[in-house]
This record gives sequence, structure tokens and C-alpha cells, in this order.
Amino acid sequence: MPMFTEFDRAMMRLAMNEAERAREAGEIPVGAVIARNGALLCAARNTRETANDPAGHAEMNALREAARLTGSWRLGGCTLYVTLEPCCMCAGAIVQARLDRVVFGAYDEQAGCCGSLYRITEDPAFNGFVPAEGGLMAEECAALLKSGLSRA
Repeated sequence: MPMFTEFDRAMMRLAMNEAERAREAGEIPVGAVIARNGALLCAARNTRETANDPAGHAEMNALREAARLTGSWRLGGCTLYVTLEPCCMCAGAIVQARLDRVVFGAYDEQAGCCGSLYRITEDPAFNGFVPAEGGLMAEECAALLKSGLSRA
């Protein structure tokens, strides 16, 4: 069972705020934040519908913004917090970005690749290992997701 800190909880609350903003914009309500050295680096949300971008997942948007802000695609020392377990696309990008850690809220039994269907971020076949811990504030994250899906 993962041990989450108060900082982890605070970051997940910020990710949930981003998910709410996504829901308000007509998106699937998923939010993500990236923290580095004990501080928020950036926040993002789903933009697939509004940007007509199949890669407009919250995680992808957060990774792009973190790389822009740091001036490097290598995001060592960073933790990604996301309200829903990353899919295969996002999990692959997480490995490529060399993050230190992923923390997610709700498990995605249909498409999750950080524990549910597969563990891409922890597969030794890939050039990188990013531990993923799920279930932080899972009920709240799942409720937010369901509230947005019922409006879709």
C-alpha cells in the first residue's frame, strides 16, 4: 500500500481543480500537475475536445509545459500527479521524460497502463523506470470523472 504525504494530497487537490476546469470546458475531467523540489511547477488539464488534439491528455499537456518551463525534456526530480491512471500514450511519454514518480487518483480498468492493464512506467524493457503509485484520493477523483461523463 503506497504511503502518501500531505504534499501529495495537496498536489492531487490541485490536479482535481484542473479536472474541474476541464469539465467546465466540456472536456473529460482529468487534471494533472507536476511538482519539483517540493513546489508546484505546472498544472494542466484535458484539451482533446477544445483543441481537436488526440494527444491533448492532461498528462501530455503537463509534460509539455514542464519541459518548456525547465528548458529540458528530461524531467528528473519531478513528480506527476494526475486524477486518472495514465493510458499507454501518456505512460510512454512519462518514461521518455525521465520523471522520478507518478501518483494518480482513480484507477482506469479499461485503459490504465500504470497498474490496471499494464505497468509501462515500470517495465524493465524500456530505457527508464518511473514508479507509479495509485489510489490517492481515488473516490474523489472517480466521482469528479463520473460527474463529467454524465454531462457528456
